[in-house]
Amino acid sequence: MAEADPVVLMTEAEIAARVEALAVTIAPRIDDETVAVCLLTGGLWFCADLMRALARQGRRVRFDALWLASYKDERVSAGRCEVRADLQRPLVGRKALIVDDVFDTGLSLSEAVRLVGDAGASQVLTAVFARKPWPTPRAMEPDFVAWEAPARFLVGYGMDAAGALRGLPYVGALD
Repeated sequence: MAEADPVVLMTEAEIAARVEALAVTIAPRIDDETVAVCLLTGGLWFCADLMRALARQGRRVRFDALWLASYKDERVSAGRCEVRADLQRPLVGRKALIVDDVFDTGLSLSEAVRLVGDAGASQVLTAVFARKPWPTPRAMEPDFVAWEAPARFLVGYGMDAAGALRGLPYVGALD
């Protein structure tokens, strides 16, 4: 990659502490029948860590994934979501916890909430690792946020730059 190394904004240890604290907040609001719906691909890192942290809180949630694409390999949203892979687990009558890496425009999370609700979930909750500031009101806000991120281009811990840098164990900025 031709870009400079990212500026580290949050270390691996700081990420782990935020995820653990969020699990403590979420655990009383869900049960073991809850289905964690990971938004692919960026939400995978956070969802895996959150599910383990919830297990340490005595919550053994089920897992499913929903693959939505709104950014493709660009730095700005295409303005619409494409469903690349739909839910596999029945949600009728169950709580769902949608898990994503970053809340930016709100487009992907709003679409996921609609799809999960349409699938029959009794309650839809949302958790994001990072919420970025946005200049205009968004259609919805997440129920749970691990970190109020700065208005920077974030990479690492699932967040990418045109498909690269997702696997960094820290959150960095490229700007």
